[in-house]
Amino acid sequence: MMVAQAQSPTAPVIAADHLDLTFQTNDGPVHALKDVSLDIGKGEFVSFIGPSGCGKTTFLRCIAALEQPTGGSISVNGMSPDEARRNRAYGYVFQAAGLYPWRTIGGNIRLPLEIMGYSRADQAERVKKVLELVDLAGFEKKYPWQLSGGMQQRASIARALAFDADILLMDEPFGALDEIVRDHLNEQLLKLWAATGKTIGFVTHSIPEAVYLSTKIVVMSPRPGRITDVIESTLPPERPLDIRDTPEFLDIAHRVREGLRAGHAYDD
Repeated sequence: MMVAQAQSPTAPVIAADHLDLTFQTNDGPVHALKDVSLDIGKGEFVSFIGPSGCGKTTFLRCIAALEQPTGGSISVNGMSPDEARRNRAYGYVFQAAGLYPWRTIGGNIRLPLEIMGYSRADQAERVKKVLELVDLAGFEKKYPWQLSGGMQQRASIARALAFDADILLMDEPFGALDEIVRDHLNEQLLKLWAATGKTIGFVTHSIPEAVYLSTKIVVMSPRPGRITDVIESTLPPERPLDIRDTPEFLDIAHRVREGLRAGHAYDD
């Protein structure tokens, strides 16, 4: 399987500089992110991994303007996250597929296009294109309840791709699926990435998934979320599933595991 190669941009697509985020709660402040600095280049596939509560989803939500940092800065395509959202810079895939049961698969994918005011002809063309990209051609008139969990998640990815944003943010989209389905969707996601060249930010709890998919793996510590390691993958572009048994793959996985252990050793 061929994997898209990260490009060498003059400026990062996503740039975080000493980012902090503290939530105020009835029980006192919760420090979700602390001093997070990271650059993501055009065409990179960057996975975020760490224990529950480490801030990896919070960081993704900051990129998407769903959370507001309390310190530092973050830019998306040289703009604030709010400006990037208004400019339709990214698509977002949540942990649950979040498909409306009363709309067909095609109807679910069309929804953001309808909101954005695309013509019916453009909607139809885009729906057809993204269904082919996620290998769901022919399922446009089915309803979500008629599809398996894996197929529903692929439809959710298609919806995020429909308006052709350059950035795809994915918050543990395969976490609830069984291992066989997850492996298949990992392969399909790499094919999709190779076909589109998009910049992908991907949250996961799975070390093998992070290593298999990524050009860069960001390892985060328990709360307050900090980056303990940023690992540039040395895996070749060709990534069949059995690459996970190779010494090179296992070496990267070991470094990720060591980064997670180091994070737990930090004092708050």
